[in-house]
Amino acid sequence: MLTLAGRAASAAAIVAAVGALPWLAQTDPALTVLRTRSAEQEPTPEVLDAIRREIGTDGGPLPLLGRWLAGLLRGDAGTSWISGTPVLPDLVAALGVSVTLMAGALAVAVPVAGALCLRTLHLGSRRRLCRTRSGTAGALLAALPEFLLASALVTIVAVRLDWTPAYGWDGPQSMVLPSLALGVPAGALLGRLLDDALPAAFAEPWARAATAAGLPPRVIARHALRRCVPALLPQLALVTVGLTGGAVAVESLFAIPGLGRYALQAAVAQDLPALQAATLALVLLGAATGLFARAARRALLGPALRARALPPLHPPVLATGRVAAAVPVALLAVLAVVIGLGLLRDPWQVDTAARLSAPSWHHPLGTDSVGRDILARLGHGALRTLAAALAVTAATLVVGVLAGLLPRVSAGAVEVLNAIPAVVAGLLVAGAVGRGTVGAALAVTLVGWAALAAHTAALSEQERAGTHLVAAAALGAGKWHVLRRHILPAVLPPVLRHALLRIPAIALALAALGFLGLGAAPPAPEWGQLLAESQAYAERAPWTVAAPASALALLGVLAVSLAGVRR
Repeated sequence: MLTLAGRAASAAAIVAAVGALPWLAQTDPALTVLRTRSAEQEPTPEVLDAIRREIGTDGGPLPLLGRWLAGLLRGDAGTSWISGTPVLPDLVAALGVSVTLMAGALAVAVPVAGALCLRTLHLGSRRRLCRTRSGTAGALLAALPEFLLASALVTIVAVRLDWTPAYGWDGPQSMVLPSLALGVPAGALLGRLLDDALPAAFAEPWARAATAAGLPPRVIARHALRRCVPALLPQLALVTVGLTGGAVAVESLFAIPGLGRYALQAAVAQDLPALQAATLALVLLGAATGLFARAARRALLGPALRARALPPLHPPVLATGRVAAAVPVALLAVLAVVIGLGLLRDPWQVDTAARLSAPSWHHPLGTDSVGRDILARLGHGALRTLAAALAVTAATLVVGVLAGLLPRVSAGAVEVLNAIPAVVAGLLVAGAVGRGTVGAALAVTLVGWAALAAHTAALSEQERAGTHLVAAAALGAGKWHVLRRHILPAVLPPVLRHALLRIPAIALALAALGFLGLGAAPPAPEWGQLLAESQAYAERAPWTVAAPASALALLGVLAVSLAGVRR
């Protein structure tokens, strides 16, 4: 009951905040609507008053929200302020497209996740578990920007090879490239989390007993998967919703009329009825997916959870070698050299005669679209990028762990906030605290802690059902002792590694808000901003995106390597 109330309260708060967006941002919706409809008409007081009466903003946010909610009860989601057409038919069509694309992305993500875990499953089922190389590959793929992968796929597969359409939504062929662009990073994230949990399952007594009894390795591997998958089902639910509402860049690049693109266009144009309806659809989708994941977890672990008969999932200490130990040192050295060389150059110097110049001795990483040295901008943007990304990561980790330890209170907020695209959160935060780096960081933190909270809640629930905690309680251990000595030591390491995997995505989210005028404004030398600015030149000058993308990928691999993730 408490979880259901949390879902309802969170959904109501988000919908109300979106309904008050024009007043939070202190902008006149009538002026925005006028400029969208006609750029030549003069914004006289009479014209603006007529538009306010037409769209219903003359009475303030509460009557407007009340009329919209009353219309929902009649099956009417309102009329678009921009097009003047009913919102519901367009919303249903966009939702159908996004759900279809989500299914295609999941069809890619699941095999990618399985491929990253295949070696661990093979070695673990034969009692020969050691450190594998899937951590580095998984971190690289998880750190790969979706829109960069999408641009590369369009250039190679659609343009040069002419195998699939380059854009549009017409038939199964048009699903291939966007499904790959969305599914590969999502599958890499899920695969890394699953690969990180499998050694603990193979080290449990049942696995040793099964091996001694002569069970086939494939049977042992199947049971290990069943042991680890329930803790990752909340992550799968969050990723699923993210593939629907968070696919803004991919949907825009491929001109796909999906829900993410629909919400972005409504947010930028301040088309309040369309934005409210899209937000509500995403919230309901997040809640339904969360309920399904919770039911699936209960079906897989229900008896053991009720009987408190689960062994603790503590990963064993695995042997490592000099090559694996040298990876973070090598990556750190590469980044340090690049940053050091870049700091010796001027990031603001413009050479119009050298626009989009290829890498050379004078410009080792080439130049951007206005002739600025990419190496200089990469070096000078390191501090800004690292400081912002690490600060947001730390904030999401703290909030996520604290909220995850109280799952009955936070479950509703987790599902609702995860369904909100970062751009909508950026608009809400910008209206409250203003535009800038701080506002962008708060917006990304607002939606970024949800995944870590879901991971913490799933792990802590299984840990609390462990037999060792029953023994500890029987010996007189209090709640704080159990939390400090048993639950946190088991939960924090995997959640920390999960948070570090998301550093490149956080940097890109901050850059996306800056690109829309909600964060650090161009031409700030920030890695994600460099990548966003260079997206239009990916085909003509691939070095403009290769440098910042490589830096972000190396940052992700370095983060998980320093945290001790298995490689």
